[in-house]
Amino acid sequence: MSEVFEGYERQYCDLSANLSRKCNSAALLADGEEKKQKVSEIKAGVDDADVLIRKMDLEARSLQPSVKAVLLAKLREYKADLNKLKKDVKKLSSPNANQVSREELLESGMADTHVASMDQRERLAFSTERLNQSSERIKESQRTMLETEELGVSILQDLHQQRETLLHSHNKLHGVDDAIDKSKKILTAMSRRMSRNKLIVGSIIAVLVLAIILILYFKLFHH
Repeated sequence: MSEVFEGYERQYCDLSANLSRKCNSAALLADGEEKKQKVSEIKAGVDDADVLIRKMDLEARSLQPSVKAVLLAKLREYKADLNKLKKDVKKLSSPNANQVSREELLESGMADTHVASMDQRERLAFSTERLNQSSERIKESQRTMLETEELGVSILQDLHQQRETLLHSHNKLHGVDDAIDKSKKILTAMSRRMSRNKLIVGSIIAVLVLAIILILYFKLFHH
């Protein structure tokens, strides 16, 4: 509930009660200056009450729909109360009772039409506000869908980049395997060459040793 609305409401209720007492008091007075002065005071009070009604109406329409509906319902009661005060003032200030009765009937019809029109406008405003809220929710849903779609595209792009990275790494590993295989083949060939070279050197050494032994034999035993 709005504290501003409640403040206006308290002021109006106090003013309305005071004006009702003044109307009852003025009705007992005979026509004269005292009654005219009293009626003038009451009219000024009615004008103040009308200002408070307009302020309450503006404040109520600026609030949330759930709160606004409750306050506008109360406001209709206050408007009806103010119309009754205006009728009482008109009775006090008019000496012709028949004229007052006719004016009351006209005002009653106009008041009913005005209330019906106000109800229709309030229902239309409420429906328009609900439609605007629905439109906002739809727009918000569309924004969420677009953001989700953009996020999905971004994730797919990241996954594609990761896949490319993995394929590139796999190709590198495949190249490393090929290099290792080549290195193994080279090392195997080198090992075979070294074994062959060792065999050749061993054979040469054996031949040389045998030749030295033969030379020594001939020198020692043929002299």
